[in-house]
Amino acid sequence: MKRSGTADLPLHGGRVPVWLAERMQSLGTAIVESIVYHYGTSEFLARLSDPFWFQALGSVMGMDWHSSGITTSVMGALKRGLNPRARELGIYICGGRGKQSRKTPAELLAVADSRGLPGDALVRASRLTAKVDNNAIGDGFQIYLHTFVLTEAGDWAVVQQGLSDAKGLARRYHWHSAAVRDFTCEPHTGIAGEHEGTILNLVDRRAKPAQAALLSIASENPDTTLAEVRRLVMPRHHDVRASDIDLKRLGSVLATSYERQLRDFASLLLTENLGPRTLQALALVAEVVHGAPSRFSDPARFSFALGGKDRHPFPVPLKTYDESLAVLRRSVDAAKLGRTDKIEGLKRLDWLVRKVEEEHEPEANFDCVIEHELAISPSLDGRSVFDDMKPLAAPKPSQLHLFRP
Repeated sequence: MKRSGTADLPLHGGRVPVWLAERMQSLGTAIVESIVYHYGTSEFLARLSDPFWFQALGSVMGMDWHSSGITTSVMGALKRGLNPRARELGIYICGGRGKQSRKTPAELLAVADSRGLPGDALVRASRLTAKVDNNAIGDGFQIYLHTFVLTEAGDWAVVQQGLSDAKGLARRYHWHSAAVRDFTCEPHTGIAGEHEGTILNLVDRRAKPAQAALLSIASENPDTTLAEVRRLVMPRHHDVRASDIDLKRLGSVLATSYERQLRDFASLLLTENLGPRTLQALALVAEVVHGAPSRFSDPARFSFALGGKDRHPFPVPLKTYDESLAVLRRSVDAAKLGRTDKIEGLKRLDWLVRKVEEEHEPEANFDCVIEHELAISPSLDGRSVFDDMKPLAAPKPSQLHLFRP
């Protein structure tokens, strides 16, 4: 199914610290492996081309939930993690940010030569996607990142991003070869960026007469064109607020993680003896792997898996990150050996959370959730870009009601 969308992505400076970048690479790789195991490489490309899923993926990996930096950091982490295992997984990532984006044609030709793919056609697709978004879409954004994701079957997806310094915003563009029939007629699966009103779009299907006659369509109202667009609006505020998430869905995750009976059952499904905080993270990771498109309407919710590098909604809990990654890694490795119980357990965990949502309808007590996460942060080696190596003093623990029955 063709999916497209728009979203506000505030420009956000800074760098991803090494301690997070290394973990993002490992977690992102394991998530992609799980998706490929269950659904295949084509499904991974379909998800990558969905702006909502992409934003959720970045959030669950510990990046700032709303900022433009998710695009660069996620694609960089996936390229570092997946390319060394490209022949095993059948996925190749070319290009990147700035100077790296200009290496895309050479990288594509190298992959095509080794896998018997039509290199010239792939290079043409790469250049056309960049030219369309940079030149044919008159939205005021200049492309600075271009990544081309290719499978050994020749299918591809493109994720690229442009920026507007004047607006202080970024716009992310998503392409998927399965949806592209004509590069000059509505080829995108998604465009993420602020809704700007009337724009020049020479690849709109209604622009065929204009293309032939070289006439401008800048005066046309884009509302009809965007009638079916899924709109992801990322606000300017950096903190995560209750209004940014679906409290019912978050409440279901918390109930599964902290209610003793449900927690025991969830641990049994995963054949792991896990604490509530790791179950909370894994439940959200499981949804990224198995969730339907409609589940990603509130990507901020996924920041409650492993926090954010700028302490929003709370510092990244390194102990939880590492334990969650270890469980996911063990499940993927076991599946390679024919033992599917662990990797199927993650799928059953996603099922359990949905059943809790349907049958019990708990609603997250947002303020108490944040208070609880901040209280336990020191015990979980909570860390952000603002912290030094000295651990914070742990406050006295208290009993909190994280969800409303």
